[in-house]
Amino acid sequence: MAHFAQIDESNTVLQVLVVPDEQEHRGAEFLADDLGLGGTWVQCSYNASIRKQFPGAGFAYDPDADVFVAPPPFPSWVLDENHDWQPPVQRPDEGRWRWDEATVSWVEVA
Repeated sequence: MAHFAQIDESNTVLQVLVVPDEQEHRGAEFLADDLGLGGTWVQCSYNASIRKQFPGAGFAYDPDADVFVAPPPFPSWVLDENHDWQPPVQRPDEGRWRWDEATVSWVEVA
């Protein structure tokens, strides 16, 4: 089965649907026209073999890089050149830590 993400005009993923294998080669057309769903559809991969990662509703599609990007885990985190979210402060190597957005820092978990 092939998976396709419907994206809106701002490239936000609205939903992900499955297309039968025999329709994979024309999945976007199958969903938009044959099923009458309209919209823009981009193929995605459940095992993340294309377009970086499997998207869900609320993910973004970056058409320039041709990848899906997860929503940021916290407002202060920034997207790196690999389209991965990074904290503004590097996580310490030793121990167990959780991110505290209020203080924009890592807090050790006892």
